[in-house]
Amino acid sequence: MDPKIIALEEKKLIGKSKRMSLDEDSTQELWKSFMPHRHSIPHRTDEMLYNLKVFEQGWGAENFNSSTPFVKWAAVEVNRIDTEKMSEMETHLLSSGLYAVFLHRGPASEFNQTLQYIFKEWLPFSSYVLDDREHFERFTEDYRPTDPEAVEEVWIPVKYQGAEL
Repeated sequence: MDPKIIALEEKKLIGKSKRMSLDEDSTQELWKSFMPHRHSIPHRTDEMLYNLKVFEQGWGAENFNSSTPFVKWAAVEVNRIDTEKMSEMETHLLSSGLYAVFLHRGPASEFNQTLQYIFKEWLPFSSYVLDDREHFERFTEDYRPTDPEAVEEVWIPVKYQGAEL
């Protein structure tokens, strides 16, 4: 499961957000409140959905546990923000930078296995370290979290730690 390393440009997102932790996970509630509005968002760039996590500054994977707080977003990318038409929505600028992009294949219930691989096996032995930016998953509108054939992109913010070229 080798990732692609992608230099991402800043993206404009519109959606809904909620503060939570894994212990107090309200992801389903967040997505249920967002999904009915997704088609009415103007200026969408594509049909992809973003499941974004924003951790507090200075957070590191070594400090993560089930009570670590974060803000989760259910969002879509837009090329222009028109807040007059989106009073129930919030905006977020997704930071630019390098991302290691993995594919998680299978149901969401097995997602932790993918994260374990990324943070315990791939990252410690790569030329990269975790960067202090947003983490996110990206998937199509027909994504079903219980589908054994489901596929989602897992975007992990990284920076190169090797010698300068």
